[in-house]
Amino acid sequence: MTNAPMPSPPFPSPDEAVLRVIVANAIASVENGEANWREAVLHAAAHGWYEGHIQGENECPGCDFRGDLPKRSKRG
Repeated sequence: MTNAPMPSPPFPSPDEAVLRVIVANAIASVENGEANWREAVLHAAAHGWYEGHIQGENECPGCDFRGDLPKRSKRG
C-alpha cells in the first residue's frame, strides 16, 4: 500500500455552487411531481459526475482522469 495522494473524486467539491443547484433541482423535481425519488437521484448523480469531470479537466488539462497519467498513456 502506498501513501500517494488519491486523484480528485469524480464529483464537484462540496462547497461548489453547482452541486447545491443540482441537489436543489433534484429535491424540487420530486416535490413538484416531475420525477420520483429514483429518477431525481439518478439525474443528480449523472449531473454531479459530469460537473466533477469538468472540474477535474480544469484542474488537470492534460489528464483524461484526475490522476497523474497524461492522456493516451499506458495504464498498467
